[in-house]
Amino acid sequence: MKLPIPQGNFRAYLFDCDGTIVDSMPLHYVAWKKALAEWGCTFEEELFYAWGGRPVRDIIASLNSMYGLNMPVDAVAHRKEALYHEQLPQLQAIDEVVAHIKAQHGRIPLAVVSGSRRSSVVGSLSALSLLDKFDTLVCAEDYKNGKPAPDAFLLAAERLGVPPAFCLVFEDTDMGIKAATAAGMASVRVPQPFERRQGTGVLRST
Repeated sequence: MKLPIPQGNFRAYLFDCDGTIVDSMPLHYVAWKKALAEWGCTFEEELFYAWGGRPVRDIIASLNSMYGLNMPVDAVAHRKEALYHEQLPQLQAIDEVVAHIKAQHGRIPLAVVSGSRRSSVVGSLSALSLLDKFDTLVCAEDYKNGKPAPDAFLLAAERLGVPPAFCLVFEDTDMGIKAATAAGMASVRVPQPFERRQGTGVLRST
């Protein structure tokens, strides 16, 4: 697949992590299914991808509300993250995105902006020797309002000292693209795994 970059004088690149830099979404889904099954809860794949970018604890709370369950949010979150970390040896990068990271590293500041917690992001990037490419990591602990709110992207721009209009966002979810747009940033959408499997993924830039 080709990753088209929109025209613009971009002074910083901001990357979502899961499903954008690392092809981790299938591994996260396996972890979710195993963790939730222990509490008799299901999580359909279509809904999992639709909720991509939401913090883990928000997802658990929403599933509790949806199914009338009372799963302990923190315990299930820790269990899910542990099951994901067990799979890190299987993790692979999304090469077309990593190519842009390596091309721009040292030229412009780079950031990761994720709905996952820092331990998950650091684990993923470390497994692929990419952690040192980024000037800052904005993770779920760092902001109150998750995507599609613009808060996380605006925080990353502030940390990098680059105005939002000069930031380019790489994202794999509609929720992430909406957050970038709300932040006043241009964006590139990376097809999700099921789109790539079906051959329906179209890379878009806005």
